Amino acid sequence: MVAPSKLSQVLSYQNFVHAVSGAAGGCIAMSTFYPLDTVRSRLQLEESGEVRSTKQVIKEIVLGEGFQSLYRGLGPVLQSLCISNFVYFYTFHALKAVASGGSPAQHSALKDLFLGSIAGIINVLTTTPFWVVNTRLRMRNVAGTSDEVNKHYKSLVEGLKYVAKREGIAGLWSGTIPSLMLVSNPALQFMMYELLKRNLMRFTGGEMGSLSFFFIGAIAKAFATVLTYPLQLVQTKQRHRSKEADARPSTSHGSKPARTESTLELMISILQHQGVSGLFRGLEAKILQTVLTAALMFMAYEKIAGTVGMLLKRN
Repeated sequence: MVAPSKLSQVLSYQNFVHAVSGAAGGCIAMSTFYPLDTVRSRLQLEESGEVRSTKQVIKEIVLGEGFQSLYRGLGPVLQSLCISNFVYFYTFHALKAVASGGSPAQHSALKDLFLGSIAGIINVLTTTPFWVVNTRLRMRNVAGTSDEVNKHYKSLVEGLKYVAKREGIAGLWSGTIPSLMLVSNPALQFMMYELLKRNLMRFTGGEMGSLSFFFIGAIAKAFATVLTYPLQLVQTKQRHRSKEADARPSTSHGSKPARTESTLELMISILQHQGVSGLFRGLEAKILQTVLTAALMFMAYEKIAGTVGMLLKRN
């Protein structure tokens, strides 16, 4: 049984403020840089061919599909991101409060890495179905996508129902293994962010402006993204796999769908057909998108949390 003092730390209003601020900051940042995320998804899902730049892909999408295609699937992404960030920020700060007992002296980089990993695991297990559907939603009406997929992935809720009906519960958690491996990404990001923030606040005497939060958020995300990118690439391909399966006609009545490649098999296949560079296809767009998005998210998060905190103190 959880002690009352520990329970109050887990269910504190401050954790709720952090969660809401993180969710709001994430949505603001994603809305601002979403076209870069669209480009990143396209590049990651390409199997072969000439490696194109972010600028080239944006130009092709605008000319071939229209400017609005850069924002395809934004609504469901914001819904999922809001849920995901709320879960992660709440869990991370609740664990941090319990582990430190409210004492800043108890914070350390390794502890932040450990707590960030636990928060990441909880986040993955609770929000993966939303991201599975999102990966497919944003590829609707793109050349090569089957009519059946276009028909059933019209919204987040419809997509969830369709995946559950066609692929079962396992389909909703497609790509969970690489996602669990990728808890290292936000864990590394939060570890680096908290480390830089603590040291910078110590250096400046506790004063930090918006640009400071922006830059340390950017550095932390770049550090985490470069280290974990190959797993993110494999995760995207696994989540998107049903598009190819749906487009493929059945050979006989009641035939079983083709076996899905494991994370290791996919990585080996990419190395064999595309080389090491294949594991980093789309990295340019990913770095641009995630670094800018994370930097703006942390800046907005700190400002929202700080403003709410000041209002609470006044009252």
